[in-house]
Amino acid sequence: MSASDDSELVQRAKAGDDDAFARLASLYRGRITATASRYARGRPELEDLVQDIFIRAWKGLGKFREDAPFEHWIMRIAIRTCYDFLRRHRRRRELEILSDDPIPDRESFATGPANEDEELRRREAWEIVQRLLEQLGEKDRVAVTLIDLEQRSVKEAAALTGWSESNVKVRAFRARKRMQELYRNLTPRD
Repeated sequence: MSASDDSELVQRAKAGDDDAFARLASLYRGRITATASRYARGRPELEDLVQDIFIRAWKGLGKFREDAPFEHWIMRIAIRTCYDFLRRHRRRRELEILSDDPIPDRESFATGPANEDEELRRREAWEIVQRLLEQLGEKDRVAVTLIDLEQRSVKEAAALTGWSESNVKVRAFRARKRMQELYRNLTPRD
């Protein structure tokens, strides 16, 4: 869909057309879900987080200035909502075991395993990454998730978070270093 099509839907949604907003939500649900899946654990938590993102977008739609693409605006809401989610849930979730129910769209680990052993290795690798990410501070986790897992540019990560580009680079660098230290200290699973 083009930016002009988005613009038309945004105008209609701002005027109170629920169907127009539902169409926008449908268009961006995949990207929003992929982003949120890196912060949520399990399907119920993921669904709640995605719903919170769209509720915030709906409530804030009147404030959307159309000087930037709608996609950038809604992704910024998604990142900020995920960051708020991390802050609220951080203490409760210290080193929980990952759900057995896989969350879709983990491109880095789901490029089509050759066999069951490869699938198991990828799942274990993702589990380790999740455990390491959980031990980072919220801002460091957001930075490394945007840059390394979602493969966004530093400029885009800065725009989504509201941080300077140098702040994004420093946070991602420090987060990677911290993850390396944590990885070296991991004890093998039984």
